[in-house]
Amino acid sequence: MTIAVVLFDLDDTLFAHRASVARGIMAHLGTIGGFEGADEAAIVAQWHSLEELHYHRYLAGELDFEGQRSARARDFGLAHSLEIPDPGLWFNTYFERYREAWHLHDDTLPLLDALGAYRLGIITNGEPDFQQRKLVQVGIADRFEKVIASGALGITKPDARIFAHAAAEFGVPLDAAAYIGDRFETDALGAANAGMLGIWLDRTHSASAAQLATADEAGVRVIHSLAEVPAAL
Repeated sequence: MTIAVVLFDLDDTLFAHRASVARGIMAHLGTIGGFEGADEAAIVAQWHSLEELHYHRYLAGELDFEGQRSARARDFGLAHSLEIPDPGLWFNTYFERYREAWHLHDDTLPLLDALGAYRLGIITNGEPDFQQRKLVQVGIADRFEKVIASGALGITKPDARIFAHAAAEFGVPLDAAAYIGDRFETDALGAANAGMLGIWLDRTHSASAAQLATADEAGVRVIHSLAEVPAAL
């Protein structure tokens, strides 16, 4: 089947989420003080780790969206003996710095310009309003025919149903769609198992031998830059 629809993950595929988080948390800590001379790499790694932990608790239904934000702030405060009377407010102040840092990966716009022959969409694990704000702020909201967000469906990647839902929304069979994402199991393998062409964007060349073997068996294509997408299609 010829690929007619190209679907993307958003965070760390098109949108430079981790880089924006790093800039945001360090700018926030700079305003509250007490972290002068701190190990920036260690702080950023810790904040990413807390995000990974609590955001997946949200995806699993253990916390609501605001609850996972507060949990991240609370745990950061505990780790640094930092008194945070209102974790939600503390997170919201950080979030403003994070939002100021929002930007795309350098290879995003050139790829979107190159895919004029395809219908484009997004499947994202997140709240629809929040993800739409990102698309609008970085100027690519009008590039996508449809944005499918797990928060609107109650189904998260890699569940095959969210990929099937996206294909149905576009009115195409699963094997006429490709899905590109930075997470191997959640994105590329999930899409391939659902029946799409799965493409894993391994920007950091971190694929293990086991992952590459699994990718080969599942028909997942591995790329290291969005510039490689047209050839992968």
